[in-house]
Amino acid sequence: MNIQATPQVIAPPAPRTLAETGLTLVMMRDILIKTMFRTNLDLASEVSRAICLPLTLTQELIDLARTQRLLEATGTLHATSGNEMGYQLTDGGKARALDALAQSEYYGAMPVPLAEYSAQVQRQSVRNMKLTRDQLMVGMGHLILPEDLIGNLGPAVGSGRSILMYGPPGNGKSSISNGIRDALGDKIYIPRAVEYSGQVITVYDPIVHTAAVEVTDDPNSLRRTANRFDQRYVWCQRPSVITGGELSLDMLDLKYNSVARTYTAPLQMKSNGGIFIVDDLGRQAEPPQKLVNRWIVPLEESRDILQLQSGEKFTVPFDTLVIFSTNFHPNEIFDGAALRRIFFKIKIDGPNQENFLKILALVARKKKMPLDQDAILHLLKNKYPTINNNYANYQPVFLIDQMIAICEFEGIPNQMSPELIDRAWANMFVRDEQIAK
Repeated sequence: MNIQATPQVIAPPAPRTLAETGLTLVMMRDILIKTMFRTNLDLASEVSRAICLPLTLTQELIDLARTQRLLEATGTLHATSGNEMGYQLTDGGKARALDALAQSEYYGAMPVPLAEYSAQVQRQSVRNMKLTRDQLMVGMGHLILPEDLIGNLGPAVGSGRSILMYGPPGNGKSSISNGIRDALGDKIYIPRAVEYSGQVITVYDPIVHTAAVEVTDDPNSLRRTANRFDQRYVWCQRPSVITGGELSLDMLDLKYNSVARTYTAPLQMKSNGGIFIVDDLGRQAEPPQKLVNRWIVPLEESRDILQLQSGEKFTVPFDTLVIFSTNFHPNEIFDGAALRRIFFKIKIDGPNQENFLKILALVARKKKMPLDQDAILHLLKNKYPTINNNYANYQPVFLIDQMIAICEFEGIPNQMSPELIDRAWANMFVRDEQIAK
């Protein structure tokens, strides 16, 4: 199998001077003392890890705070920590820390300036992905799909442009979206936080981002080779944000915590470099047209506009593969202008009889359900004609799970039979009838 490698993502280099962080000395000093105040850390090496700066730069900040009488040496050497000198906040330092916390509760990792973050997004853009048919097939390996579907999906995913998948329910649109995510495969750098106009916006989210295993240096080695990138970033799998009926327009705005006085990045910013899946489009409280209208500028210009509490607006990168998935026909929920802005439209139909039987056999083997020829013939000749032979990908799993539940209740081994098919089928559809009220 010939799988083309994706170009290696360029890592953000670690800053060598305080100026190279792109932050003001006042902001860095305040984050330093807030971190020491909140965490009770007193060693430069511990503080260095907490604020994600090299030890040499952390020591410079500590020395700066000492000259301003915000920190003082404790006069104690820690024998268990390489005889490091300990530091503590002075009374003036505690007062300054409380004042800084009143302005913003943020402490910990130093943020990355927005301009530097934008440059890193460009270096690791989802549009730089070189996705081959083989890679996409591997991502979809657990699915049985029509032969022409991979040919339609490949160019759509490889372009990094928006995709609309539509078709009847239960045919794997969500599974295909997840398969696309799995096919991406490589890793990128996600900032822990971004700074704009003196405000800190947290970006890294353990719920959305999956951190990769980092290489650790031998502590006895004189040469350090691991994790040379800027530790203000986290090395992660390409992110995948999945939303469904719960998606609302306000989830696409900056979130401001009025108590902590900090911002959290919206979902689409967290998904930069990866995939944003809007599942079950048309089931949200907001009309689909209104939701897509919110994406018009980002989809066309690869940038999004966010707004601070002060009302100031600013631009952030929009570098995500947006996948809309719906059970509705596109003409029912969008106007022509919206459809033009969604670059690829791919219909996901139910399987034909041949693929249906392949799925049935695959599910049966996985769930240890013996296949029975009479039961399958009964299903194909007597049941499916009643619904015009409309096969769906979810049906094999549903029918087999129903039969397993019946077998477990009756205390018999897993088995198929025409009778069990009838009982399982009765639960797959609701008879159309009037209910007395």
